Amino acid sequence: MAKYDDRKTKIQATKLRKVFKERQHEVVAVEDLHIDIKEGEFSVIVGPSGCGKSTFLYMIAGFEKVTEGELLLDGEPVLKPGRNRGFVFQEFALYPWKTVKGNIRMPLEIGGDISEEKMDAKVQDYINLVGLEGFENAYPHTLSGGMKQRVGLARALVYDPDILLLDEPFGSLDAQTRKIMQQELTRIWQEVTSHSEKKTVVFITHSVIEAVYLADRVFVMSARPGHIKAVIDVTIPRPRSYTGDEFIQIRLEVLNHLEEEVLKAAEMNKGELSAK
Repeated sequence: MAKYDDRKTKIQATKLRKVFKERQHEVVAVEDLHIDIKEGEFSVIVGPSGCGKSTFLYMIAGFEKVTEGELLLDGEPVLKPGRNRGFVFQEFALYPWKTVKGNIRMPLEIGGDISEEKMDAKVQDYINLVGLEGFENAYPHTLSGGMKQRVGLARALVYDPDILLLDEPFGSLDAQTRKIMQQELTRIWQEVTSHSEKKTVVFITHSVIEAVYLADRVFVMSARPGHIKAVIDVTIPRPRSYTGDEFIQIRLEVLNHLEEEVLKAAEMNKGELSAK
């Protein structure tokens, strides 16, 4: 694999700033954020609660506007959502009145540029990819949490986006299911990659173990207003285990950076509460 410096830049932020206006005051969510994510990279962003992780992901998706600075995808400014980006939400965000097949079909139906026959074939391919064969006609209320996120992942991938954005997608799952889904996401990412250009992934999580297991690089964000404090390479070959000296060493490095920012965030929150 080429070194990161030699690979094409897919997502680039320069002096990025995001401000939310709340009643009589402003909240600076992101300040002076610089990041350079390479094509085909699996990047994971960690940081304390409220540091702007999800806000940054929403800006990449085009759901939130940039206040100041520059955010580029393939060298072009992000102005709105687009089909080159698939999004998996923390909440399952499935339509309860639609079946598994119906939920996954949605992006293709909205696009309207594919025949019914091809649409059905493509949807079935992704149902098979995420391991939901036999559940095509099941409704969301009959599915487990892990199965619901498999539907969300298939829906995000079905129109073959260049970039996959995931906002703490496994946060609500139990520990065992979460571990299985981490392994499954790695498999799906690698399998999809083998059939097309390598997809660029940006994944948000609070779990350091999850970050090190999944990432090519882990980006640690500071306490609010968020910026990139540290970047840690994860060079452990895949498939990975959750143990081993290298895994533990990288995990501790990420954890040390993160703990400093969590303490800062706690002090900041304490000060803001006492000021009210």
